[in-house]
Amino acid sequence: MVYDIVTIIGATAGGKTSLATHLALERNGEIISADSRQVYRGMDIGTGKDIQDYTVNKKKIPYHLIDIVDAGYKYNVFEYQNDFLRVYLDIKSRQKLPILCGGTGMYIESVLRAYKLIRVPKNYELTKKLELKSDKELIEILKTNKEPHNKSDTSTRKRLVRAVEIVLYLAKNPEIDINFPKIKSLNIQVVFDRNSRRRRITERLKQRLQNGMIEEVEILIKNGVSPQTLIYYGLEYKFITKYILGELSYNEMFNSLEIAIHQFSKRQMTWFRRMERNGIKIHKIDGHLTMSEKIKKIIEF
Repeated sequence: MVYDIVTIIGATAGGKTSLATHLALERNGEIISADSRQVYRGMDIGTGKDIQDYTVNKKKIPYHLIDIVDAGYKYNVFEYQNDFLRVYLDIKSRQKLPILCGGTGMYIESVLRAYKLIRVPKNYELTKKLELKSDKELIEILKTNKEPHNKSDTSTRKRLVRAVEIVLYLAKNPEIDINFPKIKSLNIQVVFDRNSRRRRITERLKQRLQNGMIEEVEILIKNGVSPQTLIYYGLEYKFITKYILGELSYNEMFNSLEIAIHQFSKRQMTWFRRMERNGIKIHKIDGHLTMSEKIKKIIEF
């Protein structure tokens, strides 16, 4: 393969992790997780870490960016991009193949679009001054200052103002590194037909509940993670927390959660389609193929 990295994406319950680990075994690779909730310790069943999948033919596959912060912390895409880059460069330095795997579109795109996100503090006083200027004046400021990616999103008035805030901040702080290596990625999306995708989601939800997902949330609360924070994490943690608090019956929890996961899956698919429209090439692989057939297709790309 003539790629710097292989990226495996797909909707939830699509078998991404298993495919990534089998590919890692075949091509001397290591996994970099691209999941916004798998970074949290103690949030295992609800986030689908499926740690058992990282052992293939009795060989442990190295993985990264899983269990790196405590539950309750609010990890973000800025931190993810920095952590990814550190891990990616380390894997490459050891002549191994990095395999990015996950379903968090924002994390994946922050890597594949090859620009470094900058954490720019909000300057409310500056915002007020900029809001008094016309669109033409704001665009002129952008033209006369170095933009971080040469493609700031100015599609709305709010985003235009924010783009100007960012370039002015960078002008005052020239020491900030805004470089990000261009990574040549082979992008693979595991796809299922709609009915199969829905069936897999429902089956996995039932399995996770049987395997102790409710008890996992109870332990998190017992260990000091507030119900409000768990609700913030969404999906399984949101609805199970409400069930534990007595706000939902078991059936209400299950039905609401099932619907929410189906909706989440649709949003993931929409995000990946938008990535394609924006120029990111994605190769589709039928999720119903055998593992060996999937691996063979990836190697042939």
